Amino acid sequence: MRRLAPLPLALTLVACIPSGRADPPGMYDTPPTAGPSTDDTSREDRPDRPRRDRDRDRDRDGDRDRRPDREDQDASTPPQVAEPKPAWVMRKVVPDAVEITETRYTVQSGDSLGRIAERTGAGADAIAHANQLTPPYVVREGQTLTIPGGRYHRVRTGETGIAIARAYGTAWDRVIALNDLTAPYILRLDQRLLIPSKTEVRAMTLEQRAAAFRLDIDDLITGAEPALAANARPAAPVRTARTAVPANVPVRSPTRFTGRFDWPLTGPILTRFGPQGQGRINEGINIGARTGTPIMASADGVVAYVGSDIAVYGGLILIKHGGGWITTYGHAEQLLVTRGQAVKRGQIIARAGETGSAREPQLHFEIRQGRRPVNPLSQLPRRS
Repeated sequence: MRRLAPLPLALTLVACIPSGRADPPGMYDTPPTAGPSTDDTSREDRPDRPRRDRDRDRDRDGDRDRRPDREDQDASTPPQVAEPKPAWVMRKVVPDAVEITETRYTVQSGDSLGRIAERTGAGADAIAHANQLTPPYVVREGQTLTIPGGRYHRVRTGETGIAIARAYGTAWDRVIALNDLTAPYILRLDQRLLIPSKTEVRAMTLEQRAAAFRLDIDDLITGAEPALAANARPAAPVRTARTAVPANVPVRSPTRFTGRFDWPLTGPILTRFGPQGQGRINEGINIGARTGTPIMASADGVVAYVGSDIAVYGGLILIKHGGGWITTYGHAEQLLVTRGQAVKRGQIIARAGETGSAREPQLHFEIRQGRRPVNPLSQLPRRS
């Protein structure tokens, strides 16, 4: 069984990656297509060449024409896609949170949770969380609510959860917990988010500070989508990689999953799901493959992320399938789809490689239900 890269090395790799970094030359390049040669034609037409040489060249050229060519075999494969910068580096977040003191509020006639948040300066999510309110968040006249004190950041156009957390030097999952945010984790313009206190941030260890600026797949699932206007809807998925959804526009995800998962490629399992010893956990499986092997979408869905912002995974794709189901594809050499693109089960989305922390060509494949990793072997067809 292949050994995983030591955790300290993987963490170092991720900590060193700047947002929107440029990939090393050639890491995700599309192989150049050779153009037709003019030498054979001119050589064929030269009458002064011996006949046996001309016959030999014809035989050799015929063999070359009959030899299967990788580009001919994969003529339907889309070209390499140039991804724009991710949304969390496109809009700089100004850390201008307003601090309020914890108070008690008596609900008045005509009040709603949103109106109370506007009056008090607190966040509706934080108020609901502090008072154990559940959807549809109905409040009654005369009811007394606790208005949690703290720092509140008002969400602006194009801001993402990842960018907001980084602006305050804290971890995005901590902001999720404070505000009790749930799927699909799309922020709304003018939404107020409770931010960890300055005291809490100052008390963070160096390791915690480094982790706050280190992306993982959970961050991409919960904090990568840009904020949406109050009454707006996310953009509809596009059909081809040629029509990209702008990075600062949220993408509509499937509402339910009615299909099944298939193997994204065929190959030996190098590393299985679960604990690997020495505190390491594999949240998916690693499948061995030759460099350039087509990687296929495991099920119908919409591409939620394409890029290489998590160093240990190299080229990475996330697909949302509805019902909270998500699949991830890492260590890709080539990325052939774009964010917001609708894909079908079996459609080629990437090519396997040896990127990130991989020590041999392979695919890192995960299946998640919400934020929880699921053993892919429990969802995939049994192989003979």
